[in-house]
Amino acid sequence: MPEWSLTLHASIHEIDSALWNRCAGGDNPFVSHGFLSALEDSGSVGARTGWIPRHAVLRDQTGTIAAVAPLFGKGHSYGEYVFDQTWAQAYEQAGGRYYPKFQVAVPFSPVTGPRLLIDPAQPEPEILAHAMAEALAQACDELGLSSIHATFCTATDQQRLVEAGWLARYGLQYQWHNRDYRDFEDFLSALSSRKRKTLRRERRDAQACGLTFHTKQGHDITDADWRAFYRFYQSTVDRKWGNAYLTERFFPLLAARLGAQVVLMTAEHDGTPVAAALNIMGGGVLYGRNWGCEGQWPFLHFELCYYRAIEFAIAHGLSRVEAGAQGEHKIQRGYLPVLTRSTHHLRDPALRDAVANFLVSERDAIMAEKDALETLSPYRDA
Repeated sequence: MPEWSLTLHASIHEIDSALWNRCAGGDNPFVSHGFLSALEDSGSVGARTGWIPRHAVLRDQTGTIAAVAPLFGKGHSYGEYVFDQTWAQAYEQAGGRYYPKFQVAVPFSPVTGPRLLIDPAQPEPEILAHAMAEALAQACDELGLSSIHATFCTATDQQRLVEAGWLARYGLQYQWHNRDYRDFEDFLSALSSRKRKTLRRERRDAQACGLTFHTKQGHDITDADWRAFYRFYQSTVDRKWGNAYLTERFFPLLAARLGAQVVLMTAEHDGTPVAAALNIMGGGVLYGRNWGCEGQWPFLHFELCYYRAIEFAIAHGLSRVEAGAQGEHKIQRGYLPVLTRSTHHLRDPALRDAVANFLVSERDAIMAEKDALETLSPYRDA
């Protein structure tokens, strides 16, 4: 059997960007060296936000990098979108210490993607994935942490981690899928008559306020655009969560490193920006990430975040739009429920058994909810 060694790194810059990206692949921009380094270099991760980089690197006996994983130390459960606070509360009431913990994830990004990033040149990826899963769990145990969690992982990574003894968990998210639509009207024709009328009315009302819409990508997004966007982002965060994790520097840095994959959709009134929606494109997918608005504009959120995202996806031949976490209202706008996945290694056997029992009942509830939500589909062939 080959021998592997795992090292943890306090900065993404300790790992060569070309080697990291070779392991990460080119389909998912969120696990790219560019995205993760933009988070770090902008101060969006670190002591201020409680996401401490500890990126994992697995090497073979020659010292060659065979796999990597985006890993963070956490002293809380914020910015994850997979909620384990009740686990923490129960464990600490029983005398345990839940924090700190490890998180294999992309901070502040409820986006499904690979978490065990394996060099495609490796001849036996399944063996390597199992070695990485076991090494991550061993690092958690040897450091005395309560747990390690891989959130928003792919089905493949979830299966690999479960085979290594981790626990599987499920959630729901809403996505729009492109059925080879020619244009937005072609998409509307797939909806029931009542839903089609509703969407047309919402678009008409949003566009009847004298707004001008623009879509810019990468280096075409100006510093003025980013300043306005960050103002909107802060305003939305203040209203909903009260903690702006992403710094103002993050967004232009992201555009500089990801280029045309960064898509900013804006709305102006009399030449003044009033709203914007940030999207990231990769692997045939448009990911809706952050949005913000000043003033009251009917249906502008739907227009910028959902309908224009659909138009962009159709025009660019993208397979789907992922509109982020939560929001049953998305169903009526063509975004249907899909499963999200996470996996969890808990060091304490008593905590593990309690969580395992909880996850069984939660999984049944999630599957029942998905079935119920699918009956609300606006599509004529549902």
